Amino acid sequence: MRKKKYDNKTCMKMMRKKDPQIQEDGFHILLPYASRYVHELIDEFQKERDHGLRCWILELIGHAKSPEAIPLLVENLKSDDESFRYWAMTGLGRLNTKESRTILWDARTYTFDDEEETKCFQDDLDATRREIR
Repeated sequence: MRKKKYDNKTCMKMMRKKDPQIQEDGFHILLPYASRYVHELIDEFQKERDHGLRCWILELIGHAKSPEAIPLLVENLKSDDESFRYWAMTGLGRLNTKESRTILWDARTYTFDDEEETKCFQDDLDATRREIR
């Protein structure tokens, strides 16, 4: 019996299905290959309108550990959306390069509309920075 082959397009189609198990399957099949498809994932993130799917795609981009994703991750680190900030921060932490560590260090100065939101961001940032030491 032949094993079925999946590419990024097939996995993205799976992630857009209504069935939650098929969505999860698409994500987890693509996860180990995220670095191979980082450019395609960046394109998908920019085109996608569904918030949940955008979070998943940003998570995959972070797992890619690609320096080419830094501009997108930095953009989302400054986002008004807390989930995007979280996945951008996590992706930069996973990348763990001098550049990504500097970005995370500099992000300590970011502020948001709400003082509590800024405090949560800084706490998440501290946790991320501790994990990469």
